[in-house]
Amino acid sequence: MIIRQKMKKIILSLFVLCTLSACGGSDDETSKDMTKPAISDMGITANPIDCQQYHRGEVIPFCYTFTDDVELGNYNIEIHNNFEHHTHSTTSVECEEEEHHEEKTPVKPWVFNQDYTIPSGQRTYTSRVNINIPSDIDTGDYHFMIRLTDRAGWQELKSIAVKIVE
Repeated sequence: MIIRQKMKKIILSLFVLCTLSACGGSDDETSKDMTKPAISDMGITANPIDCQQYHRGEVIPFCYTFTDDVELGNYNIEIHNNFEHHTHSTTSVECEEEEHHEEKTPVKPWVFNQDYTIPSGQRTYTSRVNINIPSDIDTGDYHFMIRLTDRAGWQELKSIAVKIVE
């Protein structure tokens, strides 16, 4: 009976030890990454920027530099209408043209949402993507959202106010 209890304690101790070591994390750099990545316009001609206007049927030549102290992961570009003038609180810029516009009811609003992969091992990456604007969408105010995620899962968000015109 005593031997059986000692065996149970040993087995339980080994189970707890294995569980703790599995949850303890690894010593690689990802587990040490406690800083979110950055979206930057330094050293480049960033595009788009707040208050830019684009015509239906044109291309938005996206260009931003991404940095991280350990390793970048991926990014997402989302474009959606801002006809009701909501905010994402990532910029304090208000475009002059937007200040006095009334809310608009969407008929055929543009929705763009695309994920992009950054090559492994990168700490700095300049993204260049041409985004085609459909020729038959509603004109008006739009948000151009950039979501950058590093390899550890930290995320940075940048919201840019743009306008689509005829």
